[in-house]
Amino acid sequence: MADSSSEDVNLFMIKCFRDRLIKTIQITSVLDHLPSLSAEIQTRIKAEVQNCGELSATKLLLDHIERGPRDLGWFEEFVNALKETECSQAELYVSPEKIPSPSLEAKHDECEQLIRILCPELVKKLAPRETSQECFACGICTLEDVDVITTKCRQNGAIAASRELLTRITKKKDWFSKFVSVLRKMEYNELANYLTGGTFEDCTEINGNAQTVTEKHDSNGHLQQEEKICESLVNNENEKQDLASDIRVHEISCLESSAPPDLNSGCADVGKKQLLETNGPAKEDLNSSLSDSSVNQSFESNGTANEDEDTDMAPEITLRNYQMEVAQPALEGKNIIICLPTGSGKTRVAVYITRQHLNRRKAQNLPFKAIVLVNKVPLVDQHFRREFNPYLKDQYRITKISGDSAQKKSFLNVIMRYDVIICTAQILENSLIQAAEGEEDGVKLSDFSLIIIDECHHTKQDAVYNNIMLRYVKMKIKNTQRKKMNKKEATLPQILGLTASPGVGGAADRKKAEEHILKICANLDADNIMTVKENMSQLQNQVKEPYKKVDIADDKRKNPFGEKIKEMMEKIQNYGKLTPASEFGSQSYEQWVIQKDKSAAKEGNCKEHVCAVHLKKYNDALMINDTIRMTDALTHLTKFYNEERKKKALLDEENEGTPASSLNEADNFLIELFYKHNKELKKMSEIPEYENKKLISLRRSIMEEFTKNRSSRGIIFTKTRQSAVALCEWISSNEKFKDVGVRPHYLIGAGHNSDFKAMTQNEQKEVINKFSTGDLNLLLATSVAEEGLDIKECNIIIQYGMITNEIAMVQARGRARADDSTYVLVDSSSAGAVERDSINEDKEKMMYKAIKKVQEMPRADYLEKIQEFQFENIIEKRVKKKKNMRKEFKHDPKVVTFYCRKCSSLVFSGNDIYVIGNMHHVITSENFKELYIKGENKSLQEKRADYETNCEILCKKCGRPWGTMMMHKGCDLPCVKIRNFVVKYKAKKITPDTFEQWRDLPISFPAFKCEDVEITSDEDEDD
Repeated sequence: MADSSSEDVNLFMIKCFRDRLIKTIQITSVLDHLPSLSAEIQTRIKAEVQNCGELSATKLLLDHIERGPRDLGWFEEFVNALKETECSQAELYVSPEKIPSPSLEAKHDECEQLIRILCPELVKKLAPRETSQECFACGICTLEDVDVITTKCRQNGAIAASRELLTRITKKKDWFSKFVSVLRKMEYNELANYLTGGTFEDCTEINGNAQTVTEKHDSNGHLQQEEKICESLVNNENEKQDLASDIRVHEISCLESSAPPDLNSGCADVGKKQLLETNGPAKEDLNSSLSDSSVNQSFESNGTANEDEDTDMAPEITLRNYQMEVAQPALEGKNIIICLPTGSGKTRVAVYITRQHLNRRKAQNLPFKAIVLVNKVPLVDQHFRREFNPYLKDQYRITKISGDSAQKKSFLNVIMRYDVIICTAQILENSLIQAAEGEEDGVKLSDFSLIIIDECHHTKQDAVYNNIMLRYVKMKIKNTQRKKMNKKEATLPQILGLTASPGVGGAADRKKAEEHILKICANLDADNIMTVKENMSQLQNQVKEPYKKVDIADDKRKNPFGEKIKEMMEKIQNYGKLTPASEFGSQSYEQWVIQKDKSAAKEGNCKEHVCAVHLKKYNDALMINDTIRMTDALTHLTKFYNEERKKKALLDEENEGTPASSLNEADNFLIELFYKHNKELKKMSEIPEYENKKLISLRRSIMEEFTKNRSSRGIIFTKTRQSAVALCEWISSNEKFKDVGVRPHYLIGAGHNSDFKAMTQNEQKEVINKFSTGDLNLLLATSVAEEGLDIKECNIIIQYGMITNEIAMVQARGRARADDSTYVLVDSSSAGAVERDSINEDKEKMMYKAIKKVQEMPRADYLEKIQEFQFENIIEKRVKKKKNMRKEFKHDPKVVTFYCRKCSSLVFSGNDIYVIGNMHHVITSENFKELYIKGENKSLQEKRADYETNCEILCKKCGRPWGTMMMHKGCDLPCVKIRNFVVKYKAKKITPDTFEQWRDLPISFPAFKCEDVEITSDEDEDD
C-alpha cells in the first residue's frame, strides 16, 4: 500500500466527491475492471443494480471502498477502471492533478441542468440509434453505451432510448460542445439552438476540448494554483487540510454523514476564504451555479424527475453561503429561528438541516424522526412534493398528512412507520391531547428528534403552534427539576422555526418590538434568531424586490345605490328601535350588529334579533359595493331575501289558520321593504357611471401586466371569499381580459362559513396545481394564499383593498417570485391605503432593527429574558383556564336546555343529544320531529353533494335554520348546529349564552347508538 499520506488523500478524494461520483460512474462496466473485489461483494453490487438501480449499487461500492479492507494498489485499480470504461468525468474527481476549476465545474453543472430542463423536447425528436453512433465517433459514447441504447430502442422504443443516451453522455468529460456538434452534424439545428440559445460558436467556450480548457485556465492562473495545492498535499502531510478546504468549495455538500468528523471542522471555512482570495469570482460562480443546479434528478418516464415516485436517487442539496450561515447553529443541534426573506430558500435550508440531523443521529445509533408542521393545508403537499420527498427519499421514508388524509385517523401508526412526517399542526396537537388524556393512539413530543415549524411567527397566544410549544417548555422545566434530583430526563426534540417576518406584534416603538421578538424566541425556546449578516450581498442578488406601484381610485363617485341601501337600513333601525354609534358599511358597524344579534337572542327580544340579522346583510351589501360591483351587492341581498320568502311560504302553509305573531310581523315588514325597493336598486346597479372606481384601477393594472407579458402569472388578494369569487366572475365575463390571455380562478379557504361555501382541500390543490403549470394564470385569493405558496413564475401581486399588517405585506409581496415582478396596491382614496402601507414599511424596518438588538444582547440577559417570558406564558395560560370556569370541567348534559335563536322557543334539552364520530350532534327524540319542517339545503345543492338526504331543518314557528338531515347506518337523523340556538343553564348564576362551535360548550354528550333511535308505531307496521 502507498504511504499513509497518499492513502488519506485518495480516500478523501472519494469521500469529498462522493455525490458526483455516484452520478457519473457506470457501475456495471466498472465492476468488470475491479478484480480485487471479492466475488461476494461483486454479487451483492450486481444484485443491487437489478433490484434498486445503478445509483444505489454505486453507493454500495463506495461504501465498501471507504469502509475497507482495501488491497494494495486499490486506488490505481479504481482509477484505471474509470479510465477503461470511459467514465471520464468521474475520473477527474479522483485525480488531484485533474480536478476541474470551480468555474468550469459550475459551467458543467449548468450544461447538465440545461439538458434536464430541455429533456422532454429532446427525447421527442432524437433518433437515438444514429445519434449514439455519432456520439461514439466523437468520444462521448462507448461501444457498450451504443449497444445498450440500441437494445433499449428495440425493446422500449425511441423515447426511452433517447433518455438513456442523455443520461450516459452527461457522464463523459467535455461532452456538451461535442453533443452540440453531433446535433448540428445530424441537422438537428433547432435542438442545438435550444441548448445553446444561438449558434454553435456561442457554446464552444462552455465545453471546449480538454486542452483548450486547460490552456484557458492556465492563462488565468487558476488551474496552476490548484495543481500547486494538490502537489503540496501529496508531498506534505501538514498541508492536507488546505486541500480539503479548497476541494470543499468544489463540492460544498459532500461532507454529510459519510465525511469523518475531523473533516467537518472549521478548517472548511478557512479554506473557502483562501480560495476566494486565490480564485476570486470563480468561487462565487461555483456556489451560485451549484445551488441553481441542485435539483439534478434522473431521467424518468416523463423526461423529468417524478417527485412523488419513490426512487433511490435524490438530488444533491447545496446551500448558498447565506443559507449555510443561518443554518450553522441548527447543524450543531441548537434550537433556532431562521428569518430569511420569501424566495430565499428557507425550506431548502430546513431540508438540508433535516438530512444532516437524521444522518448524524443514524450514525450515532440514536432514534431519529422529524416532523414538519405547517399552518395551511396546501403547504403540506407543496413541501412534500417540492422539497422534502425529492431530497430525502433516497435514505428516508417520507409521508404527508392533512385534513383530507385518511392517515390522520391512525397518526400513531404513521409516526411509527415513517422517518419524516409533514402535516398540519392541528393534527399533531390533537394527537398530543389524546396522549395527555391517556389514550393509546396519542403521540408525545419525545417521539420526535426534530420539529420544524413553518411560518413560526404564529407561535403566540392561543395559536396551535404555541399550544404545542407550551408542552415543550413545560417538559424542559421539568427536566431541570429532574436533573437536580438526579432523575432521568425526558427526551426533547430539536426545534427549528422558519419565518420571513416575525413582525412587531402591533408595537409602536422599538422597545415593544424587541419584546415581541423575544417572546417569539421564548415560545420557540430558540437559542437565537438567525438572519444573514456576512453574506448579505449574495442574499440581495438572490432575492429581488418586486417593483412597487400604487393605483388609488377616486371614490368621490355618485353612489345612489349605496345611499338607497343606507336609507333602507335607517328604516330598519327605526322599526327595531336600534341606535348604533358606527357608520354604515364599516367593520365597526358589523361588530356592533353581531353583538346586538347575540344580546337580543339571549334576552329573548325577537324583534331586535331579527332586525340585527337583516342589518348585517345590508351592511355586507355596502361592503361588497365598495369592493366589487353593485350587481354583486344586490345579488347578495336578493339571494338572502328569496330564501326568507321561501321559508315564509313554508311556514304559512304549515301554520295555516294560526294567528300571526309579532315575529311574523317583523319578517313581513323586512321582506316587503326589500321587494318594495328591489326594482329601483336593480335599475341603479346597471348604470355604468355609478360603478366602483376601484374596479377601473384594477382592470387597468391587470391589462397593463398581461399586455406587457402574455406569459404573466399573478395573484390578486382580496378580503372576503365572496369578493374573490365575484372578481373571478367579473374577469371571466370580460372579453378584454380574454383577449390578453387571462385565465382566472378563485382560491379561498377550506373552513366552513355560514354565509358562503368553502373550497374543499382537493379543490384548493387542483387550483394551485393548475396555476403552477400555467393552465391558470390569475388567482383571486383570500389570505389562504398569503403564506408559503411558492410558484416561481408568479410575477404579479395585486393587493386589492386589503392592507393589514407588516407580516401580511411581507408575505403577500413574497409571492412574486419571478424576475422583474410587480407588486401593486389598489384601493380607494378614502381608505388610507398609502398611509397604512407606509406604516407597514416602517414597522418592517423596525422589526429588523429589533431583531438586531436581540441578537446583540449579552448572552446572560437574553437567556434571562427568554426564561422570564416562558414562565409568563405558562402562568397566562393557567389564569385563562381558571377564568373560564365552564371550560375547567365538563357539565352534565341535563343542566342545559336549547332555545331557538330567533323565536326563543324551547327546542330540546342536553339529554336529547347524541354525538356521531365526535363531530355530528344529532337528536333522536320523536317529540323533536314535531318542532321542525324540512327545506332545501342550499349549501349541499351548490356543492352538488351526493347525499341520500339533502335538506335542512327549519324551526316550525319562525323558519330559523337549525341544521341538516343526515343518514347514518340507515337512520335518518336531524343534525343540529349550536350557532342556531341559545343555551340556558339550570343554575341561575350562569347567564344564557351563544356558541359558534360545539367544542366551545363544556359538556360531553354520549356517543350515538342505533338503539337510541325511538321507533314509531308506523315504522313497526312497515317492518
